[in-house]
Amino acid sequence: MKPSLRFTLALLAGDLVAVVFSFNFVAIARGVTTLEDPLLWPLLVPAAFLLSALALIDGYSARTDYLSIDYTSQHLIAIFAATLGTLLVTYVVLTGGGFALQQSRLVSGLAFLLLAPLGLANRRLLTLRREAVRRHHAIVFVGEEPSAQIFAAECARVGFDRAISFATLDPAAATPSRPTLDTVVSRIESGEFQAEAIVLRESACDLPAGLPDRLVRLHFEGVPTYTLELFHEAVWRKIPLYRINPIWLFQAGFQLAREPIFERLKRLSDLLLATVLLVVSAPFLALASIAILLDDRGPIFFRQTRIGRHQRPFTLYKLRSMRIVADGARYTAAGDKRITRVGAFLRVSRLDELPQIWNVFKGDMSMIGPRAEWDRLVTDYEQKIPCYHFRHLVRPGITGWAQINYPYGANLDDTLRKLEYDLYYIRHYSFRLDAAIVLKTVHVMLFGKGSR
Repeated sequence: MKPSLRFTLALLAGDLVAVVFSFNFVAIARGVTTLEDPLLWPLLVPAAFLLSALALIDGYSARTDYLSIDYTSQHLIAIFAATLGTLLVTYVVLTGGGFALQQSRLVSGLAFLLLAPLGLANRRLLTLRREAVRRHHAIVFVGEEPSAQIFAAECARVGFDRAISFATLDPAAATPSRPTLDTVVSRIESGEFQAEAIVLRESACDLPAGLPDRLVRLHFEGVPTYTLELFHEAVWRKIPLYRINPIWLFQAGFQLAREPIFERLKRLSDLLLATVLLVVSAPFLALASIAILLDDRGPIFFRQTRIGRHQRPFTLYKLRSMRIVADGARYTAAGDKRITRVGAFLRVSRLDELPQIWNVFKGDMSMIGPRAEWDRLVTDYEQKIPCYHFRHLVRPGITGWAQINYPYGANLDDTLRKLEYDLYYIRHYSFRLDAAIVLKTVHVMLFGKGSR
């Protein structure tokens, strides 16, 4: 069994044991059940919600950094979502009155409260144990010197902290620090060298005879081989731009064309959610509007032409957070003097985004999708970035995969990096990915990270 699979199964088993322990501990303390007659089958409901919520934030992935503060906050948000889901099913859907958890709302609440530290502790212990074993394992990158340098720079940029070793397929270019892949594979097979994965810049047709079979055996022994494109997609969750060309979407399977029902369901959910949010946010919009007027007597709303689905322009609405100047910079910089006192709070709290709900209601935008860009910037980007128009295959969103994975873009290079995440979203367009983005967006809103 692969180490990554064993790690995932250990996390799942730990959570299931924690669910049984937590709910029975609280239920027995509350007198709902006894040690002789523990709760089992009723726990399928909270277990299903817990496992689903944690899966959406990559809580069972061997690639997740479970020691980070970011994951801790996302874990707590997922626990809260699972609690709400369990209470909803228990007291709204299952109305017969015979469900064991209906005897006390406090049981579910306290049990999930106990599950939070148990789940985090389990992940921390398993991660520390795994890291102790894998401390000296390296990623082996196979490619020529220029591509190796680019890969090393990208690892540093995304914060990938694994050791990197380099190999080549050309015996004439081999050096002690950059041996042939055949030599590296022999060292891995003998146990002399510990590798976590092998990344191939070249295609499989470049591999010497017999080497593909050896790589397959290593793959099933827990040392997977990735193409560089697949490594970007599976580990960093983005699409490398060097792979993009005019027929890329057809190579990717064109999921958007094969599942039009998802687009219709997404539009329906956007419409329902926008209606609810417009009603709920009305008092906040009123208070923010008054504050803007009192601050500098300027207009309440900021309007700008943005580019939407199929490259159609529309007017985007936001609460104004900056002073109106005749010729301001295209990008907002840190400490930008144009930002008003009220505007600074609106931007940090994300309240300035609330009027975009009207854009969602009208159909200009979705709740989730690539960021809607200014039409002037789009004209510039389309001239400089091949296939930039792919991001307009879906409606732009208030939040999205790029927004939660990359900070505010302030230049062309940032736009290129964010496009990689936008293309990943388009390729993996699904309810599951949208649900994951929602949970991670809550984390961004609470802790002030992500794109602006």
